[in-house]
Amino acid sequence: MQENTQDMMQEDAQDNYKSGFATLIGRPNVGKSTLMNHLIGQKIAITSNKPQTTRNRIQTVLTTEEGQIIFVDTPGIHKAKNKLGEYMVNVAERTLNEVDVVLWLVEPATFIGAGEKHIIEQLAKTKTPVIIVINKIDMVKKDEVLPCIAAYQKACDFAEIVPVSARSGENTEELIKVILKYLPYGPQFYDEDTVTDQPERQIVAEIIREKALHSLNEEIPHGIAVAIDSMKMQKKVMHIDATIICERDSHKGIIIGKQGAMLKKIGSTARFEIERMLDCKVNLKLWVKVQKNWRDSDFLMKNFGYKDED
Repeated sequence: MQENTQDMMQEDAQDNYKSGFATLIGRPNVGKSTLMNHLIGQKIAITSNKPQTTRNRIQTVLTTEEGQIIFVDTPGIHKAKNKLGEYMVNVAERTLNEVDVVLWLVEPATFIGAGEKHIIEQLAKTKTPVIIVINKIDMVKKDEVLPCIAAYQKACDFAEIVPVSARSGENTEELIKVILKYLPYGPQFYDEDTVTDQPERQIVAEIIREKALHSLNEEIPHGIAVAIDSMKMQKKVMHIDATIICERDSHKGIIIGKQGAMLKKIGSTARFEIERMLDCKVNLKLWVKVQKNWRDSDFLMKNFGYKDED
């Protein structure tokens, strides 16, 4: 009898469990990756104050007692200027119909600009419920948030509005509760200890790219990709050879820097973070290579990991 009761309790818990997919969208640099990293409690998506940091869909997993949320972080929706831009926008817009709930991150402002209006047009085409997440509330006074909510209430249809600060974590617990409301009942998609579907190599490449974004000036970062040439564990040390690909010879000189100083800086800051992630010693060797106009080449984009799934 006791066993039967236990089985019934387990079944009941499974019946009340929710599992589903939530996508984060928004203009570049609104804090999508910072929010996702905060919600799952560790860094998976790279962050930078430069736009177009995220180029691929990144799935991260948050498992709680009530449910499992699989976050799909997409590239920012923007007007494309080249094939890489088109690829990024297609990935972001296609995701809207493939998930259970859309989280649209906006900044706490009453002005709704052209970028936001473009996103409103895309959202009007989907039947997926939309939660507007007003991020960066730590940057404004509390009484400035209400007029912002009112502006978005007038501008578009949505299911909920949740103000948060991705940086400080303010109100993120409430956001998790609201997301779970819109997920279907069902068992977990991933084991409890899974935090991402990203292969290790891809995360390592993204960390190196992030450090390059932080170190280099405005113009170059858009035109760089990182390829992992080899990654081998020998005598408890992970040996990684990676190549930073840029579009111009002049960029190559800037990335290497005077007597290799810039490349050393990128390498040492990346190595520190990779060691923390892999929890082992890392020997990182970086090279720089020029591939002219790789962002307009389907072949090279696939080569550097930007694969369109269709």
